[in-house]
Amino acid sequence: MLHRVDRNMVANLKKFMQDIASKKAPGPSTSFTIFHIFYSLELLSIKPLGRNKLADQLQVGDGAVRTIISRLRGSELIDTSKTGCTLTEKGKTLWKQFEKVFPKQIELPKSELSTSEYNHAFLVSNSAQKVGSGIDQRDAAIIAGARQALVIIYKDGHLNIQAVSSNIEKLYPKAAAHILESMKPAENDVTIVAGAESPLKAKRGAFAAAWSLVSA
Repeated sequence: MLHRVDRNMVANLKKFMQDIASKKAPGPSTSFTIFHIFYSLELLSIKPLGRNKLADQLQVGDGAVRTIISRLRGSELIDTSKTGCTLTEKGKTLWKQFEKVFPKQIELPKSELSTSEYNHAFLVSNSAQKVGSGIDQRDAAIIAGARQALVIIYKDGHLNIQAVSSNIEKLYPKAAAHILESMKPAENDVTIVAGAESPLKAKRGAFAAAWSLVSA
């Protein structure tokens, strides 16, 4: 299965998300990031949510969720009503773009490779050339709240972690088999796995590392 994404679409997505997250407003600085915008879109792509339920899922305060909703509405990504927030057609289109950039994301069980209690994985399409040593991605994940992060490249039919092994299947057969089966990477795809003490921190860390590749 090939995962190839239009570069112009990615550049536009990056700029659009940065603009939403960094808009200046009166008062104290915002307490949310691009992740919260992304996760809001993901949650609302599943079903409409009211402000309180959205805040609970994002684990942000009332002020932050009000600002998030305001920015999403101001960007014409959501409509709001008494029944809650729903994605507009523009919002659905934006979410479909994210699904192309990150064609797969899942929770992973604790294993000999991903040793944290909670682990989350993002597949990033055709981005192996951006990885380098993987330190930038691991740093991004840690800053976002993860305890550890793995940057796994699929190359020449094998899972590769820089400075560890070019064939992870040999070292960690069970964990590697699970990643291959669940993520289904194509050549040059990158799988980011972040671990943390909570599911949300693991997801946030994995997203931050994955987004750093998109932003590169």
